[in-house]
Amino acid sequence: MGVEFAAERRLLSEEEFAPVVSSHYPELAALAHEDLVSLARWLRGQHARARDIIRGRRRVHRGKAEARGTASETASDRGLLEKKQVFARGLKRVNARLGALRAEAKRAEATAALQAALARRQAARPHHPGAGATPAAGAASLPSAKRRGIITGGRVGSVSQAGRNAQAARDARG
Repeated sequence: MGVEFAAERRLLSEEEFAPVVSSHYPELAALAHEDLVSLARWLRGQHARARDIIRGRRRVHRGKAEARGTASETASDRGLLEKKQVFARGLKRVNARLGALRAEAKRAEATAALQAALARRQAARPHHPGAGATPAAGAASLPSAKRRGIITGGRVGSVSQAGRNAQAARDARG
């Protein structure tokens, strides 16, 4: 579920709000790759800064670290947590846009490579040209060199005939 611009404006200062607004989609699609990379770097830095402040405050609350002398060390972390989430969501949008641009460039590169391969294949001479017309009817057939079977022609079917004869004898006995 998204957070409205008004909530982001309430959480962030003016210097922080302008880059976060540019991480939303109509403006995000218009940014160049270099601008997207610098915006991602800035958002990552702000997110890390908020994370470190929260971590330090929690250490102070647990008694593991000394307060640095500022009154904000004892303040609630809720606003800073929300601010950190705003930076994280902005970074997620920017990273998604960078991924889409990377995928688009990769797809264009693969398409160009395939087109070049197709052009090379179409320009190349065939490796094995056709045989063309043959002058005669073809090669003469050679007699088979296979050995004849073991069973002679007179014995073929004798087993079947013996079966038929035996069945006829059983039928005649009744």
